[in-house]
Amino acid sequence: MIVFDASTLILAAKSELLDVFLTNVETVVRIPRAVERECCGAQKTFDSLTIEKAIDESRIEVTTAGNRKLVNKLESDFRLGRGEAEAVGLALNDRAQLLCIDDKQGINACRLLSVPFTTALAILIRCREKRLFDRETSLARLALVAKYGRYKNAILEDARNQLEAQS
Repeated sequence: MIVFDASTLILAAKSELLDVFLTNVETVVRIPRAVERECCGAQKTFDSLTIEKAIDESRIEVTTAGNRKLVNKLESDFRLGRGEAEAVGLALNDRAQLLCIDDKQGINACRLLSVPFTTALAILIRCREKRLFDRETSLARLALVAKYGRYKNAILEDARNQLEAQS
C-alpha cells in the first residue's frame, strides 16, 4: 500500500504526474479523510478535480486514519497538520510500503519513525528511470514541480541533471 499526503498529492496532480503514477503502480493507493478534505474540499481547481476523478474511479481509496491517539500524538510531537499526521499515522498503522510526502516536518517524522517515504520530485525521477516519460516530457513536468512546489533551487538543479543524464 502507498499513502499520499495532501501536499504531494496536490503537487503530483498539478505537475501532471498523478495519472501516470496511478496507472503504473501495482499496489493500492490510499489517503486519509483529512487529506481528501484538504485536496478536494475547497474550490474546484484542476488538481482537485484530478484527485476527485481518481477517487471516483477507485484509483485512490479514502480511509480513516485509524488510531486517533497516534494521530494526535504525531500532531503535537512533530508539529504536523491534521492531514500530515493522519497520513503518517495511516502509513505507520497499516505498514505502508511508501508514504508520499513533501512536508518537511512530515519527512522528519518519517525518518524518526522509520516510515519509508518519497517526494513528488522523486516520483518524477523514478518515472523517467522507468521510461514512462521521455526527456522533454520529464523536463516539462520538472518545470511544473518547480512552479508549484517548494523545492530549493539546488535540489531542482540536481533533479534536472538526473533527468537529463538518463538516455
